[in-house]
Amino acid sequence: MDTVPLHTPNFPRAPLWALAALLAFTVTGVAAVRWSGAPIHQADAPAVQTRLLRFEDGADGSVQVIDAATGHTLQAVQGEQGFLRGALRALARERRLRDLGSQPPFALSARADGRLSLTDTATGARLDLESFGPVNAGVFARLLTLEPAPPPAR
Repeated sequence: MDTVPLHTPNFPRAPLWALAALLAFTVTGVAAVRWSGAPIHQADAPAVQTRLLRFEDGADGSVQVIDAATGHTLQAVQGEQGFLRGALRALARERRLRDLGSQPPFALSARADGRLSLTDTATGARLDLESFGPVNAGVFARLLTLEPAPPPAR
């Protein structure tokens, strides 16, 4: 029976030493940052505009966007509106788990550095909307400037 040698003398050791050096450099760098006390993430830029909004399901399957300060409907979002519904679904899930309901508003904030965030005032959960691209963030950015929708004609 042939045996396999445990040590092959022809295996190049340079890649292993390079990997070990990279790992040592990474661990040392992370440790240095942590021990220095430097902040890990940047503080938020101040909000230059904030609007408190509530979102309710309409009888026709739409999502009613309501200005929480005035109670006026700003927009009835019809159809799929994938990003808006998906973002709200993610935040609403946390509310359902905590039995909080839909009454507490969401804070939509435009920040001085151009970022846009949607914060659930009930849970503290926050979505940084610019992370999803300018088109998706624009869906929410429009809500900062909308005037109340006229009442439906009878």
